[in-house]
Amino acid sequence: MFLIFGLRTKVDRSGVVQEVCRHCGNHAAQVITRRSTKFTLFFIPLIPIRTRYAQQCTFCGAQYEVAKSDAQRLPVR
Repeated sequence: MFLIFGLRTKVDRSGVVQEVCRHCGNHAAQVITRRSTKFTLFFIPLIPIRTRYAQQCTFCGAQYEVAKSDAQRLPVR
């Protein structure tokens, strides 16, 4: 009997925000993404393991993690 299990990460784009970048200091669009990792059994996602939010500057490409509360309060377009 075979058991096929593993982890799968799905990246969803939550939106775009106009803010000043922490890295380069330019006022540019910041893309907010949500990454959720789930435990899979026979390629079916079953149990959520971790959810992280990230913000990426479209000007310089710098990416950094954001808290869930910060990601949800941003005025997303």
